[in-house]
Amino acid sequence: MNKLANGPNYKVKPRRRREGKTNYYKRYVYVISKQTRFIVRITNKYVIVQIAKIDPKGDIMIASAHSAELAKKFGWKGDENNTPAAYLTGYLAGLRAIKRGVTECVADIGLHVPSKGNRVFYVIKGAIDAGLKIPIGDISIENDRIKGEHIAKYAEKLKSENSDLYSKLFSRYLQRGLNPENLPSHFEEILNKIKSSGG
Repeated sequence: MNKLANGPNYKVKPRRRREGKTNYYKRYVYVISKQTRFIVRITNKYVIVQIAKIDPKGDIMIASAHSAELAKKFGWKGDENNTPAAYLTGYLAGLRAIKRGVTECVADIGLHVPSKGNRVFYVIKGAIDAGLKIPIGDISIENDRIKGEHIAKYAEKLKSENSDLYSKLFSRYLQRGLNPENLPSHFEEILNKIKSSGG
């Protein structure tokens, strides 16, 4: 047993910090900066983006985008949490933010680790390409991955080597009527639809 945990000076961390949901130091920095935040959260199924303004009574949501919208509103047939979906969700959120008068934000990636290739950076890249200013530095974006070319190449290789595994791994794509090898062209189609919609 850890004796320090029972000592008189032991301080229990806030519940959301214990649950791995909130970094209160980062939260404090955002609050005192008074800057609009571009909040990115990625779950096992979806990509969620919110543009929020700090307010003493609680955050004020200015705009948001959810990757589930890609399928419902724009006909996206791929996964809702892969790299292309992350970029598209960020792009959609960026357009909506600009539409509501937001031109610049700071990135809030929560407890996501800012490692090379992390999908949160593809979300941010999407918003930047939509016209939103987000100071982020070098985020090591690979343009091929934005369109899902890495997925298409893997699918093509797997299809020739193990058709059963191909059908299993890409069952959702196939059920929706998309051959994963065609993901890059499908990505371009959906991106154009988002651009045409204006957010």
